[in-house]
Amino acid sequence: MCGIFGYTGAKEAVPFLVEGLKRLEYRGYDSAGVATIEKGKLFVSKCVGKILELETALQQKPIKGMLGIGHTRWATHGQPSHKNSHPHEDCKSELVVVHNGIIENYLELRVELIRRGHLFKSSTDTEVLSHLIEEQMQKKQGDLTHAVRLALHQVRGSYAIAVISEH
Repeated sequence: MCGIFGYTGAKEAVPFLVEGLKRLEYRGYDSAGVATIEKGKLFVSKCVGKILELETALQQKPIKGMLGIGHTRWATHGQPSHKNSHPHEDCKSELVVVHNGIIENYLELRVELIRRGHLFKSSTDTEVLSHLIEEQMQKKQGDLTHAVRLALHQVRGSYAIAVISEH
């Protein structure tokens, strides 16, 4: 099972994200990650293993921001690995997606996105979402809400997502 947690507010997001993910631990997972936005810049930290490993990574290389999303993953596409851990970035590392569910047509979407020049870092179905949203962001000049809606029109499956962008 996967878990998604988000925070936006007046305090640093990471403590809330980590605590939220800890509360989802009963669901079972193989990796965890968080992403935040600080002064218009995206920061990502993720790892294979338990939230304790994520906390250690965040102590060694802290990230800041008062807006963020977090994820615990149970592999359905792609083996448990750092590259397959969420959040997943677009080509420019300007937006990230976390996802729970299955994208049934991810393979055909992936092939088409690669044909159009997108570079994939993982073997997950989730990463197609970041690239679809990236394309729509370029067309819609940074309107994230509209870009997500248009991207999801291309996707078949059952899912929940959270997305943040530098824009």
